[in-house]
Amino acid sequence: MSESLSDRAYQILRDRLIMLDIAPGEPINEAALVQELNIGRTPLREALKRLEVDHLVHSYPRRGTFATRVDITELAAITEVRLALEPLAADRAAALGGGSLRAQIEQTLHAITNFKGDESRRTLMENDLAVHRLIYQAAANHHMEETLIRLDNLATRIWCLTLDRLPSIEEHIAEHQALLQAVLDQDSSTASELAREHIASFESSVRAVL
Repeated sequence: MSESLSDRAYQILRDRLIMLDIAPGEPINEAALVQELNIGRTPLREALKRLEVDHLVHSYPRRGTFATRVDITELAAITEVRLALEPLAADRAAALGGGSLRAQIEQTLHAITNFKGDESRRTLMENDLAVHRLIYQAAANHHMEETLIRLDNLATRIWCLTLDRLPSIEEHIAEHQALLQAVLDQDSSTASELAREHIASFESSVRAVL
């Protein structure tokens, strides 16, 4: 029971930290979260330990736990590793045709295809996170999945920090259509190349406004 509560707390706090709902540098109010999430301090602290491994929070002796600052200078290092691993994940996911996640990938592709153009930026960014996590999971390599999720989370925080200065993110999200279709078509080479282009495009768009 404690583990499932810890997982739930971890997922809720992780996404709040990624989307900057918890601002960089903001203290984590454990007492308030225990009440809000209706959990004990033990599962909450288990979740916070995992978030510290993810570089999303940092604990200081006698001071408490705080959301980490968003370090834009980390973008190059994050991109370097993503450029190596994202195409590999897309290649593996396509080789398996999405595997057990095929139906979920089809549903996600259908949803993106039917976007009306009036979606909020938050909705689009949540979709971006969901697509990347789907592909990582479909690659069926939990070590690669864990690494890529952590890097994508950090990249998304940088994206959120620069979001107001970006002219548009719709085109970036639209790139997912071809990528997901390549996975479903089991076109590994195309999926790999599209993933590489997607990451490179992301870095270029963010750097343009820094």
